[in-house]
Amino acid sequence: MEGVKSVFALQPANPIIVRVPQNTPVESTSIPDILLGALGLTGVLLLSALLLGVVLGGALIGYKLLRARLNLDPPSDRDALRVTPGGAS
Repeated sequence: MEGVKSVFALQPANPIIVRVPQNTPVESTSIPDILLGALGLTGVLLLSALLLGVVLGGALIGYKLLRARLNLDPPSDRDALRVTPGGAS
């Protein structure tokens, strides 16, 4: 019972009265409005993903071309294996 008394002690003495207007016009949302909004959001997300892909793809290709032009590729530590049919020559 001690917890209940402390809850009532924290409440303000004067109640807060909120008046809700009764005659305000309410905008109704129809199915075409919802579908149009969803398609618009999907289009924006699709275009932004496409733009980001093009930008990042171009950056990667440009980086690769720049490294090739300036010969910045590290020396290869791989060995080329040549396999000839019919034995060693």
